[in-house]
Amino acid sequence: MNSKSIRPFAALILLSCLWGYNWVVMKYGLMDASAFQFGALRTFLGALCLLLLLVVLRKPLRPQEVPTLILLGILQTCGFTGLIIWALVHGSAGKTAVLTYTMPFWVMVMAWLFLREKIGYTQKVAIILSLTGLLLIVDPIHMGSDGFSILLAILAGVFWAFAVIIAKKLHHRVPDLDLLSLTAWQMLFGSLPLVILALWVPAPPIHWTSRFIASVAFNAIFCNALAWLLWLYALKRLAAGVASMTSMLAPLFGVLAAWVQLGERPMPHEFCGMLLIGVSLIMISTHAMSQHQEIESAMGQD
Repeated sequence: MNSKSIRPFAALILLSCLWGYNWVVMKYGLMDASAFQFGALRTFLGALCLLLLLVVLRKPLRPQEVPTLILLGILQTCGFTGLIIWALVHGSAGKTAVLTYTMPFWVMVMAWLFLREKIGYTQKVAIILSLTGLLLIVDPIHMGSDGFSILLAILAGVFWAFAVIIAKKLHHRVPDLDLLSLTAWQMLFGSLPLVILALWVPAPPIHWTSRFIASVAFNAIFCNALAWLLWLYALKRLAAGVASMTSMLAPLFGVLAAWVQLGERPMPHEFCGMLLIGVSLIMISTHAMSQHQEIESAMGQD
């Protein structure tokens, strides 16, 4: 690996650590606020940080493709973020992280259903592994009190996948659309329903402890503004498939952090399920990366 590749990979590793450890941070934040209160603060302040970043980087502030950005915000920020925080209220951080990151699996299925993309042999094997892993984690025969949390985490992955499909179509239609601007505005639009829910749904007052303030600040500053800067830096210098596959380390860090700090030790069948899902995600990412390279090679020959 040359020196030009080391820094982008280091940025992705740091990004994966931030996003992975954030599952523990969100769990702590929910000790002092309800799911909607924490979700509203996390997303609204995060959007403000990203908008401020646009100003600092002297990028255009005016949003484009507003109707699509509102739809993305409802799916990715309101739906995805709201569901994962709700899932963390009732379930473990490590299991929620793994189930949420089944997103590439759902993207593959949706691309087959809605975009008529063919599923190859490698992808079929990955589907079998993912479904087997899900069954081992869910364990429907012995499902306990965390069944609702499992459902919410899986739905979060589905919402995230829908957002990816919408974003993919948007990028094809408007290829020059700035990724940071897109992220900032969809997050702002998506945070507004969470703010309304936080004000409307009865809940105890927020405990403004130092732990809670640190949790919100970590989410808004490090897991939004800094994280997206790292992502854009790495994406500019590495192939999209390589960047996406490296970011799959985030749920691994989430499981390890929850194990060490929260004492959430996976049961043997859950660990096997997580391992199968991890292998399937690597297969899906590797297949996507090889396809991307073949397309670039064909374009180079043309």
